[in-house]
Amino acid sequence: MKKNILYLLALVMMVATSSCEDPQYVAPTADRQGLTSLTAIFTSGPFVDQEMARLEIGEEMPDRLVIPVPYFFPITSDDETTEYMTKVRVQAALAPNCFIEPALTILDLTQENKFVYTDAAGNKKNIIITGERVKSNACELMSFAINDPAISGIIDKAQKKVSLISADDLSAVLATYEVSAHATISPDPSVEALDYNEPLTLRVTAHDGVTFADYVVLKEVPEKIESGFVKESVEQLFNMDPVSNLGLPAFDQMVGPSLAALQGKVVICLGDGSTPIYVNGLTGVKMGEINLGSAVAGSVTNDEAENLLIVNKALGKETVNIYRTKSATEAPTLYYSFTNPSSFPLGAKMKVIGNIDTEAVIMFTNEGIDGVSSCNEVTVLAVQGGQVVGVEAKAIPGMAWGSAPVNTATVVAASATDLNAGCFLSYYPSYSQLAWVNADGSVYASVGSDMTGWGLNPNCLDSKRFNNVNYMALFVVSHFPAWGMGPQLYLYNVNDRSKFTGTNVTDLACLELTNQAITWYQTGSYSVASGDVVIAPSADGFKLYIYYYDHNSQVFGAYVADCIKD
Repeated sequence: MKKNILYLLALVMMVATSSCEDPQYVAPTADRQGLTSLTAIFTSGPFVDQEMARLEIGEEMPDRLVIPVPYFFPITSDDETTEYMTKVRVQAALAPNCFIEPALTILDLTQENKFVYTDAAGNKKNIIITGERVKSNACELMSFAINDPAISGIIDKAQKKVSLISADDLSAVLATYEVSAHATISPDPSVEALDYNEPLTLRVTAHDGVTFADYVVLKEVPEKIESGFVKESVEQLFNMDPVSNLGLPAFDQMVGPSLAALQGKVVICLGDGSTPIYVNGLTGVKMGEINLGSAVAGSVTNDEAENLLIVNKALGKETVNIYRTKSATEAPTLYYSFTNPSSFPLGAKMKVIGNIDTEAVIMFTNEGIDGVSSCNEVTVLAVQGGQVVGVEAKAIPGMAWGSAPVNTATVVAASATDLNAGCFLSYYPSYSQLAWVNADGSVYASVGSDMTGWGLNPNCLDSKRFNNVNYMALFVVSHFPAWGMGPQLYLYNVNDRSKFTGTNVTDLACLELTNQAITWYQTGSYSVASGDVVIAPSADGFKLYIYYYDHNSQVFGAYVADCIKD
């Protein structure tokens, strides 16, 4: 279902628990009836302390409260939740002076657990808290593609329609698809050659065996809106802990993640010499390691045509090799090699706007050297006609950032075709501004980018074009997630310079999408505040994906939007 998160407001629920027998005063969590929700939390296994399930309680509270525990966890896995049901920490959201006795602690959700609920007026009610494993009712067709000829279907979720842009004969072809976890599709287009020359209906049935959705597949070109994306189409695809879900390094390990997307996959590079992994771009499920071939992965990114770029880290005057590929499993080829024109290192931060086969700008942030010097240089590669036509190290006066991955800046071009449009940059700690910098290095405009004044690290940026709009994304990672400071995501329409006005990144006139309440999964301490954000337009031009990664807060997530006119 499409969700509008334009100017998303953060709703923070205070959850009350008690470890003693005496009831405790609980701060307000709702302004209606006293018990509004129950949350079940893992007490063991790889997802310990993470939410397992939640029961929202309506105006009329029943005597028997059944927490719906997902059949599998994560829902995209085949790992059943049976073994965790007997020892679950349960927390209640209560209004002031409402109590549950005895105190909620660790419960066996396979049993009928008896409690007495007392409301603010002193009225008592006997309740039972238990749990039930439930099968998912999700029945979404998430991706669809014809194998031969190769055609990616454009899915309109609102209309339950899949458009195939093709003039080929599709009378007997096989297709690949992805549906909601544990759902099925009928007929199965991956095993049965079907005729798509005429409209055809595919039924997706949820894991519960009852809920279903019918999708019509037909040959047509969907109509686009004039520019940008449809606000109502914005949807969060996933938001997960990359440590417990993907086996990636914990927050206290010195890594500098970078992201790239291609062909429905997301590549995660740690920048520590290890081989990058790739995951499903719709679900976040790990699929394997990429084929590096002869490339050395200092960082990765993608252009607007789903080309994956891989670059090594290089000291000043050392050789920089950029490799390219359109596949996570085929060895990349050398795209361009040059000598780092700066005396400062590069390779931890590489960003591209445009299509490297036509016109593009590739930017590398040169990094400061600990104990030696800060830096204010960027290395810019201009691409015209599919060829690199210039390599230049440019200084930005008045700026000074440190070493990668935490204290360096990210610098991204404002345009793929006009170098005079300048660039955007942001970093921590001394400047703490998001700035639009002119081509000559002067600052056109800047706004505050660390809303705490000290606790956030706004050094993750990317820029891309999508449906006639230049977009710039800012992802703010947290220095202190254990202190209640979490990551934040912003997306700006930067077509019009005059709208780059405001006092802070939160109130810029060109802001089009934001989430200041991203759930994060590392709340025990703090260490390496590194991360990345990448914008990934689909090659067909109908979908816009945004992926983000906060290493310190341990969260990896994604959004998608489209430009299909309803």
